[in-house]
Amino acid sequence: MRSTAQFALRLLALVAIAGALPMVLAHGHDDEGATDMDMGMNMSKEDPKPDPDSYPPTYFAHSEHVVEIYAHITLMVIGWVIMLPIAVMFSIARSRYTLAIQFLFLVTNALGVLLGITYNANTPDLYPNNAHHKLGWIVTWAVSAQVVISLIGRVAGVMGKKEGPEYSKAEEQAFIPVSTQAMAEHQRMSDSYFPHPYRHSNDSGQGTEPHTASLRSNSVSTAVGHESPIEMSDRRAQYEDDLEDLHFKPAEMLGSKPANSFIAKITGKISNRGWKIIMFAYNFIDRTILILGYIALCTGLITFARFFEGHGIFSGLAHWIKGGIFFWYGILTLGRWSGSFGELGWAWNVRPKQSSQKWRPTAEFVEGALIFTYGSTNIFLEHLGNAGKEFSPQDLEHISITVLFIGGGLLAMLIESTRIRELLNTTTYDAALSHPAHAYNDEEREALEAPKQYEFSINPIPALVILLLGIMMSSHTQQSMISSMVHKQWGNLLTGASFARGLTYVLLYLKPPRSILPSRPPTELLTAFGLIAGGTIFMASASDTIDGMIHYDLDAMFFYTVTMGFVGLIMAWVVVLLALKGWAVRKESNRSVKSWNLTSRV
Repeated sequence: MRSTAQFALRLLALVAIAGALPMVLAHGHDDEGATDMDMGMNMSKEDPKPDPDSYPPTYFAHSEHVVEIYAHITLMVIGWVIMLPIAVMFSIARSRYTLAIQFLFLVTNALGVLLGITYNANTPDLYPNNAHHKLGWIVTWAVSAQVVISLIGRVAGVMGKKEGPEYSKAEEQAFIPVSTQAMAEHQRMSDSYFPHPYRHSNDSGQGTEPHTASLRSNSVSTAVGHESPIEMSDRRAQYEDDLEDLHFKPAEMLGSKPANSFIAKITGKISNRGWKIIMFAYNFIDRTILILGYIALCTGLITFARFFEGHGIFSGLAHWIKGGIFFWYGILTLGRWSGSFGELGWAWNVRPKQSSQKWRPTAEFVEGALIFTYGSTNIFLEHLGNAGKEFSPQDLEHISITVLFIGGGLLAMLIESTRIRELLNTTTYDAALSHPAHAYNDEEREALEAPKQYEFSINPIPALVILLLGIMMSSHTQQSMISSMVHKQWGNLLTGASFARGLTYVLLYLKPPRSILPSRPPTELLTAFGLIAGGTIFMASASDTIDGMIHYDLDAMFFYTVTMGFVGLIMAWVVVLLALKGWAVRKESNRSVKSWNLTSRV
């Protein structure tokens, strides 16, 4: 055993020496060796610095009204990064604190908008016709409209959770609010005249006659909310159903409070179809406003630094849109690790059984569809920067990448098709059917069963596409040394994320998940970090961004280290937000933590 270990160590030492020989030989050339060794440390020194006077004036370098612009930035970050995500989580959870957080966000956003208006009035317009001003007003009015809908619904008392399927529209129209005690007494009287043909599982059978204590205590306890664990779980399932969004009850159901009479008259004139449209818009804003806010913050940074004017808009759109996609892909990956979309089986878990087992796409199918869509649409946009000119080798490189996305996305979707996989097993099925079942003994019949890996999707093609993209971008030829270094940074991060996803599939192949709870493979945290960090640095690799880094004497490693700290904070904040959503759901369903133990279901 010791001799084998010594032989392995010697072999590794020989490999290390062989790998170091090219570096030792290259070190003899002093000039070239110094250039290679200092590439990662002083990248910006290799590029000739342009004339400072040739760089256009920016808001970042503007010396007047500095306090106003930084106060505007601070308030917008607090509002759109801290307050609004909390409001969205509470709104999705149907929390009682939603309206308060929404109003707090509106106040913070209004102060930020006011500071922005005063700053624009007192400073020259350095970025005419920028997109930040227009988009900022759009998202502000969208959030304001959502808060108005929420306010009207809650003040008027017409916003509530959708009732279960057992209640028809006619029953809902005729509903009259009564007290819990009255409902319990009504249930007791109804049970006394119309006894149930079946006993409860916890009923011993004694006292089942009308007017006995056993029957009365059972019906009353159920009415006042002392459910069994199974009933409590069913109520939670009904509460969390994604299809059970908010809706408005008719205005006739309102009380006669004078404070609500005016709003009740307004809501009473809107038809049920109108409320459905309004609530669709409310829920649509809930699920898209964070992405819109992210775009607004990005356009604010672009305006502040005066990036992507004129012809530079093509480089800006290409890098910032693609980088933003990888950023949110990383957020989605972190959400899956945390347990989001667990009802679809996306949280590395077994999909829970539901009353209607409709087909739902796997996460890998969605990834493949997005990759295919991106490649099929972007193939016509790669030549926009050189429109009217001949295709350059760099244009052909970009088009080849889009072709990779088309083929990889299509292959990923085909692999996720159960029909395709069944057709691929045709030969094996024919061979198995050639012998009758009784010809196999008990041990051999186990070979006729499907492998346990079939129960879970293991599809490495999306990760392979991102891996190849990272490798290609790491070696992508650029006009400056610092640009090459930045491209190599985000290319390596995407490569690392792909390797981490591959390790996830190895773990799941060896031991597929058996629980409906998220398995939380630790490698997915690495995947999420690589995607978020890689997407952020991807955005910084645009031509105007590189020029700004050179102008302000910022090297590649400075931005790299700042990004790593930023990504760590973002990931921590996302986990906190998802935990707040879970807390709000439990708070609204009036459950204790102990009642959520799935093992108590007997």
